[in-house]
Amino acid sequence: MNQHIESTILKAATLIEALPYLQQFRGKTFLIKLGGSVMENESKMQALMEDLVFLEVAGINPVLVHGGGKAISAKMQQQGIEAKFEQGYRVTCEKSIKIVDQVLGQELSPRLASWITEKGGRASCIQGQQVFVGAPKEIIDQAGKSVDLGRVGNVTQVNVDQIKSIIAQEKIPVVTPLAQDLNHELPLNINADLAAAALAQELQVTKLIYLSDVPGVLADVSNRDSLIHSINESQARELIKIGVVAGGMLPKINSALETLKSGVEKIHFIDALMPHSLLLEIFTKEGIGTQVIH
Repeated sequence: MNQHIESTILKAATLIEALPYLQQFRGKTFLIKLGGSVMENESKMQALMEDLVFLEVAGINPVLVHGGGKAISAKMQQQGIEAKFEQGYRVTCEKSIKIVDQVLGQELSPRLASWITEKGGRASCIQGQQVFVGAPKEIIDQAGKSVDLGRVGNVTQVNVDQIKSIIAQEKIPVVTPLAQDLNHELPLNINADLAAAALAQELQVTKLIYLSDVPGVLADVSNRDSLIHSINESQARELIKIGVVAGGMLPKINSALETLKSGVEKIHFIDALMPHSLLLEIFTKEGIGTQVIH
């Protein structure tokens, strides 16, 4: 048997491996949160949008929530505003929230939607204010004093009618993590991980998938080969307790655990820098990231 035929057979075997997953997930909704430095890599982003189109063509309903922290910080710097963070949250003044809204809604969302279109899919951009209602967030510092984060909020209500309508039209919703504040004309900046989790809970999706520039939960944060492929709630709580899960992964895991309680079946953390990581995680037995399960 020559090499060409062997290669072709291997491709067929890959398709057959994906068959039970295609059957299982057809008609289901996946919430995909995209963020991290991968958003600065145009070729990687276009490949990810192609993966989303594949999901939609395969009968799965992808919903995309995206961040854009580095682009926001760059735009703020251009306008002479220093980026400040408190406990992982961006301090967002009234001038800053206008920049956040512009970068997310007028620059990044349309760009992602255009790449989806270029790959043969269809997308519809939705301002987060049309989906999320929020209230200003309060945090306490180590001295026990309240910290003013400005236009930063928590999600208090999620409206999914428009998203469901877009899904019914066989389009991919592209959503920004901003919320309407019923007591203020300016929106609230919502942590994108938390916005994605809130939307996943309301939509009762089958999977919530976090795509970023880390491979998943690591037993040793300095060693990318120490990936933990699967954890349940009790194991996750223990990893938090001993400090293995900390920093930027902490709010992701906490939101994942809350989302599992709401009925979402599985949460995945995947390295978006790996080619076709989304498809490999969903359609192969081994997967390539970390899954959080009941």
